[in-house]
Amino acid sequence: MSEQAAAGSHWAAHRERGSFALMKLTAWAVRLLGRRAMAPLLYLIVLYFYLFNRSARQSAWRYQQNLAAYSGRADLAPNWHSVYRQFMAFADALLDKLDVWGGRLRLDRLVLHDSANLHADLKAPRGQLLVGSHLGNLEICRALAEMGRKVKMNVLVHTRHAEQFNRLLDESGANNLRLIQVSELDPAIMMELSHRLDQGEWLAIAGDRVPLQGGRIATADFLGQPAAFPQGPWLLAGLLQCPANLLFCLKHAGQFHVHLEPFADRVEWRRGQRDAVVQAWVQRYADRLAARCLEAPLQWFNFYPFWNTHEQR
Repeated sequence: MSEQAAAGSHWAAHRERGSFALMKLTAWAVRLLGRRAMAPLLYLIVLYFYLFNRSARQSAWRYQQNLAAYSGRADLAPNWHSVYRQFMAFADALLDKLDVWGGRLRLDRLVLHDSANLHADLKAPRGQLLVGSHLGNLEICRALAEMGRKVKMNVLVHTRHAEQFNRLLDESGANNLRLIQVSELDPAIMMELSHRLDQGEWLAIAGDRVPLQGGRIATADFLGQPAAFPQGPWLLAGLLQCPANLLFCLKHAGQFHVHLEPFADRVEWRRGQRDAVVQAWVQRYADRLAARCLEAPLQWFNFYPFWNTHEQR
């Protein structure tokens, strides 16, 4: 595949334009109407994106198909209604993001699952790396940056819209959350990230989003099919000599279940072993992500060809 064709099929070309446009439209409507009055309009907005974004429909269908086959559960097999419900879950998550950023999320809606007491490490002199995903609503997890001990949270992203998202964050009142655009792990970025860790700040990065260019990838088995995952989170953990723990937030019955999981206390390798070590961590992460997908099947929000398939739906 040519570089031009590859760029055209990359997630950034498919999802970021649509998701950012949907987020801006949703934010405007919520400010104008309020969340409750927004509900009927939300159905129309989602229906529009559902009807006119064929790639996203194909991707959601393929994900549900793989999940059903992987789990052996016939009830998870895709149909038009289940795909639309996944779109609706994404729109609902956008409203939740706005509530988080605007300080409107009640603490009694958060259920923290932290058996290893990782949250107590907010007091630690050096920060840690949190590896999240596009399953569930990572912004709710980032609410930890706006509550309690007011830890500084730096979210590493590949999106070209980082500055625009930061502006939207500022308008919504998120003061302790900052997006940092990282296209590659150059020395300047590494020095900045190391400094932020030394200041006790936390870093957060998604482990299921391959960089647009310049990033190292690894292929892992995910839901029974090979898929590309970034090496970046595990390279960062090794190079910055910090623990890498997992962060998930799944919504059930109106409550947000935040899961902090110990994962990699140390990521280290000897000369010539780096790729093999990182590959092992990538596969472990893919396995854990697959298990979490079964807990919230419709909360997977990677609406692009994750397995590089192009069925017509």
